[in-house]
Amino acid sequence: MDGVVIALGGDHAGFSLKRRVARYLEDEGAVVMDFGTDSEVPVDYPLFCEPVARSVACGAASLGVVFGGSGQGEQIVANKVVGVRAALCWNELSARLARAHNDANVLALGARLLGDELALAIVAAFTHGTFDGGRHERRIAQIRQVEEGVSFVRHASK
Repeated sequence: MDGVVIALGGDHAGFSLKRRVARYLEDEGAVVMDFGTDSEVPVDYPLFCEPVARSVACGAASLGVVFGGSGQGEQIVANKVVGVRAALCWNELSARLARAHNDANVLALGARLLGDELALAIVAAFTHGTFDGGRHERRIAQIRQVEEGVSFVRHASK
């Protein structure tokens, strides 16, 4: 991961895990952009997850990781940014598949639901993963169409 830029951000519930992940990534040679928060003082996660997502969407960071208590809200915020495909992962397989099949570029982690060692294994699987392309390309193109306002709604038959 030498020189790969990875953006991090999250709320107070994810603060401790964010610090641990930042150390791991730096030890792996990544460049970490830390958008906060910087303590366990309660804060609102959108303020820290949105800049992570925007940094990935604009190309300033290759990948992002957002942290919270459950990771749910953090994933939702990140996915509001066009060009971001955030995945809430709870094991290594879900992280590998998020990268391989969905070309996910932001990982959401629930610090209250994962132990540190499992979380680091998930981060490793995500950051070392790659997109398989092939049959999955069509679906990623369809996601981009949804972002552009295309609707795939079909009328249900009665």
